[in-house]
This record gives sequence, structure tokens and C-alpha cells, in this order.
Amino acid sequence: MLVPMFVSLLVGLSIVLIFVALAGTKEPTPLEQRLAEYGARPLTLEELELSQPFSERVVKPLINASARFVTRFLPKQYVESTRLKLEAAGNPNNWSATDFLGVRGLAGVMLGALAFLFLNALKAPVSQRFLLTIVLALLGFQLPVIWLGGKIRARKNEIIRALPDALDLLTISVEAGLGFDAAMAKVNEKWDNELSRAFGRAIAEMRMGQSRREALRNLAARMDVPEVTNFVAAVIQADQLGVSIAKVLRIQSEQMRIRRRQRAEEKAQQAPLKMTFPLVLLIFPSIYILLLGPAILILIHSNIFGTLF
Repeated sequence: MLVPMFVSLLVGLSIVLIFVALAGTKEPTPLEQRLAEYGARPLTLEELELSQPFSERVVKPLINASARFVTRFLPKQYVESTRLKLEAAGNPNNWSATDFLGVRGLAGVMLGALAFLFLNALKAPVSQRFLLTIVLALLGFQLPVIWLGGKIRARKNEIIRALPDALDLLTISVEAGLGFDAAMAKVNEKWDNELSRAFGRAIAEMRMGQSRREALRNLAARMDVPEVTNFVAAVIQADQLGVSIAKVLRIQSEQMRIRRRQRAEEKAQQAPLKMTFPLVLLIFPSIYILLLGPAILILIHSNIFGTLF
């Protein structure tokens, strides 16, 4: 009799504690938040600096110092070409040209310092230490360029793959009654890739006051893709001559589909040549080992080689 009462009491007490805990975890009112904000002790400058992430406190100042040092020895044309490459890569990490040059300088210094410390620990000759340190520092200075080139190629390939479908959607939207700007906004709304983001940036530039021609020329310059350049030139020419943009877009979409088919056929023709090296260097030796290995072992154990030689 006592046991069921004790269990019921525990269950009831547990329910009461759960409700009390849930009631205690309610959101603070705006008045309580304001009192907590003004009643708390203000943070010191050191606490504010420590509250920032490591990249903001340490990495970014190092990159800025490296950028100031590197840009002293580089002409403005080189900095401008770096900016164009970053634009073609889609502005990775939102780096400016000076930031990227700072990353290059920092990578060169770090790789050179690591090489010097490693060779110093191995007690290598002094001439080898300095020579390999300089070589690896130059390699570290060049590695971000190699990485950026890979980003540019990947972005261009993504744009080329997405362009035919985007032109089809542009054509359908314009033929359905939308304007060209609204059709570009529809592409930006429909997909999330490099091409749609570039269209969104062009639309934002037009909303800020640029003409359609300037925005489209900037779009083609940032991408640096021949197919996009031809498409932009055709649209600008149609706008200047008063030709129907729907017809131009229809022709451009058909041409892009033909080019996509031609690129697929070209890659299919290149496949046998690309498969030759893996077959010769990796697959054929493995097959020979699997097929001839047991036979060679049998011949060795049967002492046939000894009788022959």
C-alpha cells in the first residue's frame, strides 16, 4: 500500500519539477535585457580584442603587413592584373588584390622559414640551406597563384556548363512577356551557381544606376569566358539595332546547345587517349601479375629454370 503511494508521490513531484524548470527557462523580457546590458560591467579593450576570432586578431594583421611590404616592389599593372584574376575566380574569401599579394608574401616567408629551420636541424651545409630556403620561399610565393588558377578554371567550367540552361530559361521568360532584366532576375532566383550570382550582381549594378550595356560588359569582363562574351555582344547589338531580344536569345540558346554537344563529343574522343596511361602503367601490370604470377611460382618450385639454365 505504501509502495504505490510512494511511487505516485515521486511521479507527481517529478512533473512539478519539470513544469518549474520549463517556467524558469522563459525568454527574458526586453526590459530585463536592457537592464542586463546597461547594468553589466563594460568590457575592456583587451577583452574586446580577445573576443574577436583568431583570424581577425592575428592572421589579418600579418596579411596586411605582408601586403604593404610586397606592394612596394610591384608595379600597379601587376596589382591590376591580380585584381582581374580574382574577379575571374569569383572573389574567393572576398580578398582584394592587396590581400592576395599579402597572402602570397606570407606563404613565401612561412615556407622559407620552415625550410631553413628544418635544414638547420639537419645541419646541412650553409650553401644548401640558403639555396633551398630561397627556392622554397619562391615556391610558397607561387603556390597561391597555382591555387587561384585552379579556382579560375573551375569557375569557368561551371559557367560554361550552366550557360545553355540559363539561356533556355532566359528565352522562355522573355517569350512569356518578361523584360530582359526581369528574366535575368528569374535566373538568379532559380539557381545558385556562379552564373546566377554573376547575373544577380549585374542586376544590382543596373539598380544602382548603371546602364544595361555597362553592366553586361562588366559581367563579361569579370567572367572572361568566350561564350559569355559572345552572348553579351549579341544582346548589346540587338539592343542597339532594335532587334527582338527573344529571337537573339533563341539563336544563342540553340548555338550553346550545339557547342555543349560538340564539347561532349570532343571529350568522348579524348577518353581513349586518356585511358591509355592508366591501362599501361597500372591495370596491365596488375593483370600480368595475377595471370603469370602463379605460373612463375609453379615453374620455380618445379625446378624447370634450373634444368634450362
